Amino acid sequence: MPAQPMDLLQGTLDVLVLRTLVWGSMHGYAVSRWIHERTDGVLEIEDAPLYKALHRLERAGFVSAEWGLSENNRRARYYTLTAAGRRQFKAEESAWRRYAEAVFKVLEPA
Repeated sequence: MPAQPMDLLQGTLDVLVLRTLVWGSMHGYAVSRWIHERTDGVLEIEDAPLYKALHRLERAGFVSAEWGLSENNRRARYYTLTAAGRRQFKAEESAWRRYAEAVFKVLEPA
């Protein structure tokens, strides 16, 4: 039975997008699809929040973007992680791991 999609906690989307782009350049739909597949369907990213995050990351200098052709031979904007984006991902990943470990400690039986 497939898992039910969950809402993302605030602040999660940026680190998920940065992590996805570590694998290489992708257009928005591919980013969304990769996250969905990687989480066995638990996380489903809607278009509006995804593109807001991509544009926010681009303005911050963490990703760059250029136009290209998708697998369907359609024009798509491809996003690439910058050196600053790699550093930002490492910092955010470390913070998220510490946060998750702390939450799991609280959730475990005493």
